Amino acid sequence: MKIFVTRKIPEPGLKILGSNHDIEVNSPDKVLTKKEIIEGLKGKDGLLCLLTDNIDEEVIKSEPKLKMIASYAVGYDNIDVKTATELGIPVSNTPGVLTDTTAEMGWALLFSVARRTVEGDSFTRAGKFKGWGPMLMLGQDVTKKTLGIIGAGRIGTAFALKSKGFDMNVLYVSNHTNQILENEVNAKKVDLSKLLKESDFISLHVPLTKKTYHLIGERELQMMKKIAILINTSRGSIIDEKALVKALKEKWIFGAGLDVYEHEPEITEDLKVLDNVVLQPHSASATFETRTKMAIMAAENMIVGLKGKIPPNCINKEVFK
Repeated sequence: MKIFVTRKIPEPGLKILGSNHDIEVNSPDKVLTKKEIIEGLKGKDGLLCLLTDNIDEEVIKSEPKLKMIASYAVGYDNIDVKTATELGIPVSNTPGVLTDTTAEMGWALLFSVARRTVEGDSFTRAGKFKGWGPMLMLGQDVTKKTLGIIGAGRIGTAFALKSKGFDMNVLYVSNHTNQILENEVNAKKVDLSKLLKESDFISLHVPLTKKTYHLIGERELQMMKKIAILINTSRGSIIDEKALVKALKEKWIFGAGLDVYEHEPEITEDLKVLDNVVLQPHSASATFETRTKMAIMAAENMIVGLKGKIPPNCINKEVFK
């Protein structure tokens, strides 16, 4: 069978695909337009796509032969799963393998903002450091502070568990009680309002849905402490970016650490000039080990799906009923 890969992924994944089927990989290495995806999908049985690809109804229906969509990502809000399901096309993702890696990036952002490391690096490189000073680069302590987790799934749980070494008070918002967090770090399940008001650090770990779109807006930002730090490694649109800029400019909160953006890859210009926000290029899962595991998992999902069997990480298993 023929498979279209929308962007080059680590070689082990491509080898798995190529040893079983004919593959075409997008070249040059860039984000494709919808028109380019449709063109590349012509005559293909499988589509291996990335979170940057908009796989909507038009794309899915453009190739009658399409039998399988494997996403090289955990989130799949960029794929019209409903249309794929209606057409009997299984869709898979890559959960689990990037859990700790993404959680680690959350902590990297948290410390970078709290201790102003990026700002301090620029300050020092610019030759502004003239010696130690009692008021120089004052930041926030992390140990024994209150950590708020919004979304206690795989990544939210991993992120919270890594707070053990800092003896933190952990609050979380979730649709379900997280017994692991309650047992391991004595976490308390609370409502969003309480978490926003009481947390020193707030980390977002929810998927993007109609309910979570702009979950954090002007109202929520005004509820936070002035020393609060907001971290987002989930999806950009969970935060109202304009409201966040206002909050950072007017010092409603101490700072923010972002790996994702509302109109990605575009970033609100004002964010780029603020010192109290650390920006990353959607790279939370960007380690050699994790990206390779993702490639292998996506490829294995594709191979199984093209055989007409349920892929290991199928998100719409109802197509097999």
